[in-house]
Amino acid sequence: MKRLNLILSIAFLAIGFHSFAQTDKETTVKIVADKNYTFIANTAVPMSNNDVNRVLAMMPGSQGGSSINLSGSQYDVKVTKDSIVAYLPYFGRSFSAPMDPTQGGIKFTSKNFTYTESKNKKGTYIIQINTKDVTRENYRFTINISTNGYASLTASSMNKQPIIFNGYLDEPKKQD
Repeated sequence: MKRLNLILSIAFLAIGFHSFAQTDKETTVKIVADKNYTFIANTAVPMSNNDVNRVLAMMPGSQGGSSINLSGSQYDVKVTKDSIVAYLPYFGRSFSAPMDPTQGGIKFTSKNFTYTESKNKKGTYIIQINTKDVTRENYRFTINISTNGYASLTASSMNKQPIIFNGYLDEPKKQD
């Protein structure tokens, strides 16, 4: 009887996790093919080093280790055919800081960028975006997208250590 309960519990959990997928496969394929989606960041994982980890351990939202909970925030990257709009926080070592403290993080709008898309054997999309017109520094985004819409974004530049964001894809809101 205990074994049956265990099997049923695992089955219900598996069904429950599948039902909480962010987008279905068809929607993910459509929005990636259209190059019209929004990456919503749930967690940030900065590069590890002792100084950063000590500071992160004291921050609200820290989940122990080096992961920072961003749930409920408005951090995202909007991708369309003609622009990339990024609004992400940055945690880590920056080799040149902006003079204006409100200009921190990864915040930009780019209209001049390269966009390459590939797909691996498991069906995961790998998107490479390289900006060319950001005034302070150009970024390289690598986005890995699963078939059900979960994604991870690695942001790197010449002036900052890379940082990884985990989250999901969302369809853009229809404007009336």
